[in-house]
Order: sequence, then structure tokens, then C-alpha cells
Amino acid sequence: MKRFTLSMAAIMLVFVLVLTGCGSSNKAADAGGSSNAQAASGDAEKKEADDQATEAAAKPSGEKVKVNIAINGGLNPLIIAQEKGWLDEAFGKLNAEIAWSKFTSGPPLLESLVAGRVDLSFLGDGAAITGVSNKLPFRVVGLITEGERLNSVLVPADSAIAKVEDLKGKTVGLAKGTTSHVYLIKVLTAHGLKQEDVKLINLQFDDAQAAFEAGKLDAWVSIDPYVTMNVAQKKAKALDAGIAVQAPVSMIAHTEFAKDHPEIIVEYLKQYKQALDWQYANLDEAVAIYEKLTKIPAPILKQVLENSQTGLSAYTQKALDAQQASADILLENKFLKQPTTFKDAVDDSFVNEALK
Repeated sequence: MKRFTLSMAAIMLVFVLVLTGCGSSNKAADAGGSSNAQAASGDAEKKEADDQATEAAAKPSGEKVKVNIAINGGLNPLIIAQEKGWLDEAFGKLNAEIAWSKFTSGPPLLESLVAGRVDLSFLGDGAAITGVSNKLPFRVVGLITEGERLNSVLVPADSAIAKVEDLKGKTVGLAKGTTSHVYLIKVLTAHGLKQEDVKLINLQFDDAQAAFEAGKLDAWVSIDPYVTMNVAQKKAKALDAGIAVQAPVSMIAHTEFAKDHPEIIVEYLKQYKQALDWQYANLDEAVAIYEKLTKIPAPILKQVLENSQTGLSAYTQKALDAQQASADILLENKFLKQPTTFKDAVDDSFVNEALK
């Protein structure tokens, strides 16, 4: 339709010029006097048209890009960015709009990613390694934490279980395939046990909290804020793992989205870093936001944030080594079906650009 309209406009222009040419022989004197004025007018109109075209090119055009952002778990600076509207504002300048979703852990998030309903999110080591091993469509685009204090094994406050070896034969709750699962395997291995030596019950975190309080679990492998909350409320005690266990958390982006919209990923990482910096600089206000959403008491939330090791960086060699060690352990325990080289899934170009 546009081509037709342009063609008709061109024909009409030629027709007008022909008529003007036919009459010019009788108006030779007038032509000389008016041509300069017409030329000046034409130049002005052309300049105005060029300016309008430049202005239009600078503005977003076409359909908005839908960005599916998934929040994985409870406390995360993305919640701050969502509440403050920073991501909406930044993405609006890129002609993009956000569709938010929330998941309790990584495995169900991966299912949604495969279905094309997640473009940007973050994963604990268990889900990230499993996804890489299964060649799922995502790239690792940043490191949030090396996760040395991320997981703990909780037992009831009055439990006779005093050390990791005491877990043999006991009922242990955790979310299978998550960072807590990987953590348990590492801790058991370090103490001469296998996961087959305990009775695993697959429970998402909120369900595990209810089961733990009801006395249905001998132990529960969990993360913050659950760990801090249960210990602070004297419902649980944390076992000494006896070893330092890294549990890196990764920023991820859907492979096709990363290919098609690299500028959006860079902006996403910038906004995440802004929200994280704001959280640390405005701890009390951040706690108030999280308290409203989680109903967890403010003093506990403040303790969780103060103990947090959350950041944003390119992948460190220490984190890469930890992920590879976890992948090897998961393969040995038949949790993975094939050998996996984690670093092959890492692309630091986006985070390096965002942190410039």
C-alpha cells in the first residue's frame, strides 16, 4: 500500500511539472524573479523534513519487545527494581516491556524457559549445571555470588543429630535439582556418605518449612531467609558442614533472546546492579519492601541482607572451578547423564559491557 501511495505521488509530481513547463514560455520574466524564492522555500521544507526524519529515527518504532523476567526465590534486588519502576522506565526507552513471573526454585523455571516463557532470570548451581548438561537454550551472562554461605543443613533445635554423620538413615527434605541438593551431596561425600544413605523427600521451600515445623523431617537442607529465620526463632540449629562449599548463582539469558536483543540484556544487568547498590545503601527501606512482600519479620530480613554476599561480576575462576567440581560430582552420582563443561555456557561479554 505504501509503494502504491508513493508511486501515485510521483506521477502527480511529474504531471504538475509538465504543466508548469508548458506555461513557462509565457512567463519567462516572472520565472527568473520567483525561482530564488521557490528554491529557498524548498530548501527550508527539505531541512524540516530531514529534521523530522532524524527525530523519528531516534524514537522507538514498531512493536514493543516483550521481555519475560522470572524472579527465582524470595529476596532479590530485581524485586527492588520492580517496585521502584526502574526496569520499566529503562526498558521503555528501548521499546521493550516486561512480563514478570515468579518461581520457587530453578527446576520449574527451566521448564518455563524451554517453553519460551523466560528470557532473563538467575539460577542456583544445581539448576544451572543441569540445564547446561541438558543443552537447554540459555547462556550464563553473569555471576551473582560464589555462594559460600548460601546453604545449610537444619535440624530441629532439640534434635539429637549433632554432626553430618548422624544424618545416615534419616529423613531429609530438600528441593531436588536445586543448589541445596548439590550442597547435600557435597557435604555427605566429604563425610564418607552418599545421598543413598539418607531418605530424600522432594519438597519446595515453603512446603519443606511446613513439614519441618510439623516434625515430619529429621533434617532440611535450605537457603536464606529460611535458615536465618528458623535459627533466630530457635526452631532449628544448623549443622557444621566441616567444609567450605561454593554454590555459585548465575545470571542467565535465553539463547535466542541474547542473540536478538543484546542491548536489553546489558540494560537489565545495569538495572540489577543499580538496585543492588541501592539496597546496600538504603538497607532499612529495602527491608521494608521485602517485609511487605514476604511477611518475614524485619530484624530477620535485615540480618539476611547484612550477611548476603550478593554482587554482580563476570565469572571468576573460583566460581568456574566450583561449578565444574559440582558437575563432576553430579555425574558421579548419576544426577547428570553426560559429562559437562560448564565454562562453555558462560558469556561474560554482556556483564563486562554493563559494568563499564
